[in-house]
Amino acid sequence: MIPKFDVLTKEEVSQIHEKTMEILETVGVEFTYDPAIAIFKEWGQRIEGHRVYFQRSFVEEMVQKAPASFTLHARNPEKNVQCNHRDIIFTPSYGPPYIYEANGNRRYSNMNDYDNIVKLAGASTNIQATGGNVCEPNDVPDEIKHLKMIYSHIKNADKNFMGSAYGEMGAQDSIEMASMLFGGRDILKKNPALITLINSITPLKYDDRMLAAMMTYAAAGQVNLISSLVMSGSTGPATMAGTITLQNAEVLAGIVLTQCINPGAPVIYGSTSGPADMRTVSLSIGNAETALYTAASAQMARFYGVPSRGGGGLNDSKTVDAQAGYEAMMVLMSAAISGINYVLHAAGIMHYYTAFSFEKFVMDDEIAGMVLKYRKGYDFSDEMFALNDIKEVGPGGHFLYQASTLEKHRQELRMPDLSDRMGYEAWDADGRKDTNTRAKERWQKILAEYEVPHLDEALDKELCAFIERRSQELMK
Repeated sequence: MIPKFDVLTKEEVSQIHEKTMEILETVGVEFTYDPAIAIFKEWGQRIEGHRVYFQRSFVEEMVQKAPASFTLHARNPEKNVQCNHRDIIFTPSYGPPYIYEANGNRRYSNMNDYDNIVKLAGASTNIQATGGNVCEPNDVPDEIKHLKMIYSHIKNADKNFMGSAYGEMGAQDSIEMASMLFGGRDILKKNPALITLINSITPLKYDDRMLAAMMTYAAAGQVNLISSLVMSGSTGPATMAGTITLQNAEVLAGIVLTQCINPGAPVIYGSTSGPADMRTVSLSIGNAETALYTAASAQMARFYGVPSRGGGGLNDSKTVDAQAGYEAMMVLMSAAISGINYVLHAAGIMHYYTAFSFEKFVMDDEIAGMVLKYRKGYDFSDEMFALNDIKEVGPGGHFLYQASTLEKHRQELRMPDLSDRMGYEAWDADGRKDTNTRAKERWQKILAEYEVPHLDEALDKELCAFIERRSQELMK
């Protein structure tokens, strides 16, 4: 495994921490949810209305209670994933309301799209978890979307998945369905299987929905992925140092709350920050600043002793073109080499989080495979120097007929699934297909050949009965 790449010095990490403590002590954070305010009062923090002013010693003490590593469990135990400072977990897009098609058209996403994205993630050898709200199923009533989405992850794949962040209701329903899958709430609390995305409202605020979900998951021993999206120059300072410090204050405030509720509750330090494009005042995510915020977040998470989230195949493009590729590679590579553990939006995201592309998913999956190969680095075991082969071939020979070539090239040299390496004549004879065309053919082939993992029939009926019952209650 290659060494982690740091973008901050130890002194700069310390500076961010010191300025963060000043913000939390003197500016505070607004929590609009009364139960959260009540908890902070119990812990002796100064409260003015819904604003909490944190004591430095309290913040540092509570953050230390969060675990440095833990396992996220999957329906198939062989596909459990490790949250720590070493491994990397790639997951698909999260939350886009649109689908961008290969021909450039845009349409609203639906439940069929959702199922297909989960299946693509389930089929991938590079994507370790199927994620959460992989797209917005606009054809499903808002009241029951979370039920349909959780069921899709359980039914269509056997990897780890995310729980709903739709307030206490979404969290409780997610926990109930996961409890059915894993054998009860007590087992689930000991062996967390759900991770949910909790977003602050920048600057320095958490709303009722996110807080209710956060507190429910923390009490149940499930994982809160606490993220801040600071838009440099808009919802945050135009300076990069100011942006990363504001982000840090928001994330730490959320982590502290989880530890007040359940000391030792698993959390992940999350970053989605990026600059505002001052020509349009819209968020930009496919750039060097986002890559640097991602890398700095990995360092800050290590400083606090918790796993980190950031990066992904982020881009601002509206089509699967060169811009989508070079921006996605920059941010995803930054996440990989800086030590980010949980990578949301690793595959399929387009146009600053607003759309999903099936073609982009396949391209990002290829990028993820390249990045994973890069992270592995070299194998310096003695046999891998191949000195006997070099001696046998000697000057001017070749290694094509060496027995080790057939054996070792599969182990050492990654073969692409999407990239074209044909000669010009073969490419010409094949119709001169570009990446977009090849990607469309590939995702359609994957779905046509995908076999949904077996789900116990009795469990499936129990889940469907619960969804039906809850749907009737929620749609009244």
